[in-house]
Amino acid sequence: MRRLATLVTALLAAAGIMSPAFHAATVAAADIAVAPTGVTIPKGYRNWQVVAPSQRDDKGEIRVIVGNNIAMKAIRAKQLPLPDGAILAKLAWKRVKSAEFDNTFVPGEPMRVEFMEKNSKRFAATGGWGFGRFVDGAPADEKEHGACWPCHEANVKGNDFVFTRYAR
Repeated sequence: MRRLATLVTALLAAAGIMSPAFHAATVAAADIAVAPTGVTIPKGYRNWQVVAPSQRDDKGEIRVIVGNNIAMKAIRAKQLPLPDGAILAKLAWKRVKSAEFDNTFVPGEPMRVEFMEKNSKRFAATGGWGFGRFVDGAPADEKEHGACWPCHEANVKGNDFVFTRYAR
């Protein structure tokens, strides 16, 4: 399993999805950045396994959602709700046209990284999930964080408040 994660990470890096600038910005603040919700940037999240890619046309973004071992074990077992300790990360890049291949988009500048941390006691008021959004390694403001829960609650209540489905 660890070899698969290493292979996926290597492929994402080779494809330019894991940009050194994005990595440096988030790693530099990994020990000190705390979102208003109390969620921090977990060490080693860049080595987590891929849950699924996604794209948002309205925001012009390409995204990759990754999960820690606890999340991935539950997701593969189709276990809902996800257990405490599960963490999902969404890495988002500006979508740009490929210079090498027509009708193709590739990741451009990193936009942000977001985390969902499952702790049913600590985050009881938000479905057991804590949300953290970081731009250039710094936490977004309270207003941005306040938008996370209402959207998840309104749209994906039946999937433990998680939008992303596992891509096999």
